[in-house]
Amino acid sequence: MADQVSLLAAGLSVALLLLVLLVLLVCFLRSRKKVQSQYQELFSMVPTVPAGPAPVILVGQGSWPIPSEIPFVLPPRAGREEEKGEEEELRLEVQGDILTHRGSLSVRSLYPVGTVLAGLYPVPPLNEVVAPPPGMATRLCFSVEYRPSSEQLAVSLLRLGNLPPRFHGNVTLVELRLLPDDRRPRQVKARGTGPDPEFNDCCVFQVSAACVSQSTLSVCVLSVSLDGKRHAVGLVLFPMEGELAHGGRVLWKDLETEEESQSSDLGDVMISLSYSPSLQRLSVGVLRARGLQLITETGVCVQVSLRIHTQVMKVKRSCVVNAVKDVHFNHRMTFKLRPQHLDEACLRFELQQPHVIASEPPIQLGELLLGPFMYARGPQLQHWMDMVNPTQRPVKLWHKLSRNA
Repeated sequence: MADQVSLLAAGLSVALLLLVLLVLLVCFLRSRKKVQSQYQELFSMVPTVPAGPAPVILVGQGSWPIPSEIPFVLPPRAGREEEKGEEEELRLEVQGDILTHRGSLSVRSLYPVGTVLAGLYPVPPLNEVVAPPPGMATRLCFSVEYRPSSEQLAVSLLRLGNLPPRFHGNVTLVELRLLPDDRRPRQVKARGTGPDPEFNDCCVFQVSAACVSQSTLSVCVLSVSLDGKRHAVGLVLFPMEGELAHGGRVLWKDLETEEESQSSDLGDVMISLSYSPSLQRLSVGVLRARGLQLITETGVCVQVSLRIHTQVMKVKRSCVVNAVKDVHFNHRMTFKLRPQHLDEACLRFELQQPHVIASEPPIQLGELLLGPFMYARGPQLQHWMDMVNPTQRPVKLWHKLSRNA
């Protein structure tokens, strides 16, 4: 009897121990499952998509709208079979909304998580960029900003305004130089045609802080016709001195235009220039003259002098042609000029008529000076800068004569 009681007590003890172990195991499994379910619930939270159409930045001729919010999305996770249908529906909705506004975007699996506030990132004021100032003058819209840390001058070309009608169907090209040292231009092509072509492009010049305030930005606007010929639309010369403190602001500047159909009071002359660095040769062609104010009937000639600073290096003269208002010279001459003297030299053209009395000096009809920034401005400066080009092709241009060049 005692043995049976002891066996029963031992059996109860073992059963109780097993029961306690079983309870502990169940509690452990439940707690682990609860933690896993909490993490799954955390990962399965789906943020709501903001109501209303998705904002979009339009890139076209017109305005630059600033959205208040920009959708920010991430790819979905794998392994969520129970949310596959809901995720697919949400993906199609987001994709369709974005493709409606920007057909050039290709959106695959997107998972929205929020929005980016575009107001935190400033952009140029819309009213300054879109609408040009009133008037009929051709104007260039751009901005200039100097970055001292990297010693870079960033020039942002935005658009042209009031382009003359004869250039509306042509391609607009802009050549930028930082005078007086920059010889090779940086070219920017417009993204469209019409009266107000847009650029929305940026050019960077590497220039030290000591030199940038003494530099001048030269912007030459060209119109390229279907046959490939370039026509000068106008020029903007923008001195950097005093403007770096207002870096980043949008500027409208009138182009200095040169009308080929209009002659000056003293007449015009067509000059052709080309330069060969390997031969150190400057080729000059005096082609034509028009609208000359003749004084005598003794004929007309052109005297060309090459100068470095104030020293006259060489003087050459064309042959004397008949004294008429529209003269064809077609005279070519060459000068020896080293590349290091291109920024120091200039050409002086003098249209003359021989005096009736041979011992008297010739009669001056008009003068013209072509050279770098040290000597010339406007079309005269641009012609000299275009002469130094990689193709080494002759550059022809009409110039107005003046009394004192």
